[in-house]
Amino acid sequence: MKLLLLGTTGYHPNDRRQTACLMLPELGVLFDAGTAMYRVSDHLATDTLDIFLTHAHLDHVIGLTYLFDVLKNHPLRQVTVHAEQEKLDALRSHLFADLLFPVMPPLRMQPLAQQVPLAQQVSRAQQNPRTEGQQTDKAVLTHFPLRHPGGSVGYRVDWPDRSLAYVTDTVAAPGVDYIEKIRGVDLLVHECYFGDESQQQAELTGHSCLTPVAQVAAAAGVGRLVLVHIDPRLDNDRQIRLDIARKIFPNTQIGIDRMELEI
Repeated sequence: MKLLLLGTTGYHPNDRRQTACLMLPELGVLFDAGTAMYRVSDHLATDTLDIFLTHAHLDHVIGLTYLFDVLKNHPLRQVTVHAEQEKLDALRSHLFADLLFPVMPPLRMQPLAQQVPLAQQVSRAQQNPRTEGQQTDKAVLTHFPLRHPGGSVGYRVDWPDRSLAYVTDTVAAPGVDYIEKIRGVDLLVHECYFGDESQQQAELTGHSCLTPVAQVAAAAGVGRLVLVHIDPRLDNDRQIRLDIARKIFPNTQIGIDRMELEI
């Protein structure tokens, strides 16, 4: 099972990174729909797409307006956007307001359920009369609340033999509540917008600094930590002090756009 990091920055894109969008192609699942959404069409392998939003800030949802081009290249039977009800209401009222984006893309909005069953689908290229519609490798997706202006959620996916968690737009700290929600996952993809020198700004904006993120990974006993939602103002990744993070949690790496992670 592969997780694709299609967009790994926050707030706005730069020449190296697009904003938040992660994809499980074998499940037809996206986490967030930032400016990297246009890349989804290169990786579609199923006839449905389920988009799970962490929250409704623009850098995480603007890609929903790109769906027409995505679907032009790869028509889908159904696109479903999952989010908390108030976030869905905000999208309908604001992002898809007539004066901003007058034509609603062909999608269905679904209030976020506490547990969502997921199953790997046989890809179009593999389908034949005996395999069409077949689903295997069942998983369960759950979500949990995060501290962020306007509210956000994190996601966890559990298969029988592996697991991952996606945590973004929140303030990491030792002992934070969501540590129990991500405990023991094989792969933790966690935001790291700021360096340790910007703790006050992180608290103000609802984002995370490097050392607390590594402390969360260590406390939760995860297998691997990948940093995303990187500050778009950074000129290069060498400005992110991985040496500091790895002293706390050695198996830490920086996510980059189009990175493939085996779960």
